[in-house]
Amino acid sequence: MLVDGVCKDRGVAVLINEPLEKGALFEKVEGKPLPGFVKELEIESWGQYFLKYIISHPAVTCVIPGTSNPNNLLDNMHAGTGSLPDEVTRKKNG
Repeated sequence: MLVDGVCKDRGVAVLINEPLEKGALFEKVEGKPLPGFVKELEIESWGQYFLKYIISHPAVTCVIPGTSNPNNLLDNMHAGTGSLPDEVTRKKNG
């Protein structure tokens, strides 16, 4: 993967724009409960789960979720608090 190799190795910033695929990711998890480990990472929603997973990638520099909904904005902001998944958790749940 380019992000894991060239970008990370050369210190190139990686900006992820609209990582939630304009809401398409939520359709894949509709009606499903959050994984059990999320409480320890202070994750309260699927949006926070997705963003923390992306933000925790070692090569990712910045994430721009983009929303015009104030409730989604607050939810996205909460993804920036608490712990992030470590590499073991990322592999187990990614």
